[in-house]
Amino acid sequence: MQLKEYSDYVKKRVDAFLQSKIESLDNSIPLLKEILSYGLLLGGKRSRPLLVYATGSMFNVPLERLDYIAAAIECIHAYSLIHDDMPEMDNDTYRRGHITVHKKYGQDMALLAGDTLQSLAFELLSSNEYSLASEHKIKLVNILAKASGYSGMCGGQALDLLSENKHISLDELKLLHSKKTGALIESAVLLGAYAYENIDDSHIIRLSNYAKLVGLAFQVWDDVLDVVGDSSKTGKAVGADVLLGKSTYPALMGVQEAKDYALELAAKAINEIQTMDKDCSLLIDFANFVVSRDH
Repeated sequence: MQLKEYSDYVKKRVDAFLQSKIESLDNSIPLLKEILSYGLLLGGKRSRPLLVYATGSMFNVPLERLDYIAAAIECIHAYSLIHDDMPEMDNDTYRRGHITVHKKYGQDMALLAGDTLQSLAFELLSSNEYSLASEHKIKLVNILAKASGYSGMCGGQALDLLSENKHISLDELKLLHSKKTGALIESAVLLGAYAYENIDDSHIIRLSNYAKLVGLAFQVWDDVLDVVGDSSKTGKAVGADVLLGKSTYPALMGVQEAKDYALELAAKAINEIQTMDKDCSLLIDFANFVVSRDH
């Protein structure tokens, strides 16, 4: 299956699953349910769920198991975007071409919606409704918690805020983004791999190396799009990072050099997995997509 076709399939599958889980919540707080659905289901590429499904499918993991895992990481990603858009962070008005949650529903409800999605992620991951040994579910919870917290996304966001209107080195920028963006992308691949109960350590090492490289390429390309992208395709204002005084790869390296660096990272990522004794075609296509997309 081609990546575009697979991506469309994943988006429909995980969105339907997430919608069913939101609808299954009781109706005691209808406004909060509405906000959860708005923040979670309006747009987005579903890149992280795609990586969960693509990696898990390499090891023939049942799709019904991957549904819960993919939904969990999308809940974490969605909560992070809701909080990231708030005035205390980036103060964005648009996300994915729509009014941001705090602009539409208020800062207090946006904060609570993000918190609720974070809790929902771990509720899904630890659920008894899908088949996986308890010790393996604990492993999945640990992977996602680390990728979301101090050592990952939240730590990276803190570094990002502390770096505004400051000149930071390229190494410092790499560290920032390995946490803010890369950790969750790496966790998506690892979650898909560890959903297979007999995963081999050698596979984990190569998949982890792949994911680290792809995660960095993803962020470098995002920085490039912030300079040369089309806001009608990216769904947010171009040049936002410059206005916030953030250090970016194009600012530190130049736009063309940043593009070349992203392409180099993607090529190295592909090299890590292309000789595995599994069908890695979707992961290879994803690495190529990351450095060719316009949104």
